[in-house]
Amino acid sequence: MKIETQEISIPLLKEKEVRLFIKRIDKVHPFVSGNKWFKLKYNLLEAQKQGFKTLLTFGGAYSNHIAATAFAAKEKGFKSIGIIRGEEHLPLNPTLQFAEENGMELHYVSRSDYREKAIPEFLDKLEVQFGDFYLIPEGGTNELAIQGAAEILEESDTQDYICCAVGTGGTISGIINASADKQTVIGFPAIKGIDVLENDIENWTNTNNYKFITNYFGSGYAKVSKDLVQFINEFNTTHNIPLDAIYTGKMMLGILDLVAKDYFPIRSSILVIHTGGLQGNKGMSERLGVKLPL
Repeated sequence: MKIETQEISIPLLKEKEVRLFIKRIDKVHPFVSGNKWFKLKYNLLEAQKQGFKTLLTFGGAYSNHIAATAFAAKEKGFKSIGIIRGEEHLPLNPTLQFAEENGMELHYVSRSDYREKAIPEFLDKLEVQFGDFYLIPEGGTNELAIQGAAEILEESDTQDYICCAVGTGGTISGIINASADKQTVIGFPAIKGIDVLENDIENWTNTNNYKFITNYFGSGYAKVSKDLVQFINEFNTTHNIPLDAIYTGKMMLGILDLVAKDYFPIRSSILVIHTGGLQGNKGMSERLGVKLPL
């Protein structure tokens, strides 16, 4: 599968003699968007191989993973159950409405219970409640997801720097494993607390040619500033590339700021992984009363 890559041309990049490319994995599938397609690929195959009929996973109310899993499960003939962090709010936001419309059974748990999502005793209770299921962790991140994410990079991706937004760490781990020694992978965390993730990523990866830049997650995971909204809309108007407000928008804003500050050497090249997540823009627009590209 050949994935479209677009080069961005703006005066800043010409001035700094830096080339910037965006790998459009957001276009791989209309509903199992971007990195979710790669992270679910081998998990779905494994669930089929083991004969499971039901998938169970976890996510927040605006989770890209929840939406993608619901559609992928329906497409592949699975029943799906989503364990959602927090209380139910009606009417459902666009993310959860999409998940429910695609057959996902939604169950809400308190934030304290949600923190126990990886504890065996909690999972045992879920199995008693729902019967046998194939477990896909929050964000879809496990060894099979990392195997799938490694397929995001292709032989033609020879840029010096590879930039990727970071949520649960699975996508960037696969990219790190697939990268060349001469490349540097840069992660842009969407939330604080990368220290915990760094330990996981270190265990999941086989090289150390990566770093994290933690200056650009803004006020928090689901916090969106007016400046970010303006940047996303202007970027879409100029380049016809929609960005999401949680991951790719913040990352791209950060990358261009780093270019302006001469972080990247003259005549270097950057590959930005567009991980998708655009479904979240609809709910974010409604929630905040702003207009984001869909």
